[in-house]
Amino acid sequence: MFLIALLGGYLIGSIPFGLLLTKAAGLGDIRKVGSGNIGATNVLRTGRKGLAAATLILDGLKGAVAVLLARYFLGDQDLVVGTAAVLGHLFPVWLGFRGGKGVATGLGVLLAAAWPVGLACCAVWLLAAKLLKMSSAAALTAFAAAPLFALVLSSADHALMALLIAILVFWRHEANIRRLLAGSEPRIGKTAK
Repeated sequence: MFLIALLGGYLIGSIPFGLLLTKAAGLGDIRKVGSGNIGATNVLRTGRKGLAAATLILDGLKGAVAVLLARYFLGDQDLVVGTAAVLGHLFPVWLGFRGGKGVATGLGVLLAAAWPVGLACCAVWLLAAKLLKMSSAAALTAFAAAPLFALVLSSADHALMALLIAILVFWRHEANIRRLLAGSEPRIGKTAK
């Protein structure tokens, strides 16, 4: 049952909403736009704010749904299944294991697993995005704080899950981190170089 739950979490997380929405809107393959990513930030580069918002919400919801379904049916496996959903978003089988960066899905997992932690991370992301005008910097700041928020506001188990997700998010942002250090990271809505 545990392996089925992991697979279910992975498959829920692997639904590429950014790609599906942009194709349905007649914009073609989002992987050929901007950074080539399937997430909301790259969808925003198409100039379609509504599609970007829908991608953000749906990517977050798939993380939350994986956690809530696991909690309902299995009780104590929700954190592991939530992490599997983030892995599904990062490495979707349907796209040759080349997916997004896990920010929205990770935030959805955090919100469903322990809503005070998720809300605190969302607040940090919004504040950092407003101040820094860089989605990647905002995401990295929020996920760096996530394990600390989880430790204070929830439990050691939630803190461990938040740490694992943070490591995955930082790993997928490796190119962004290099650009941040070089001062060449694009502002929100602009194209990566």
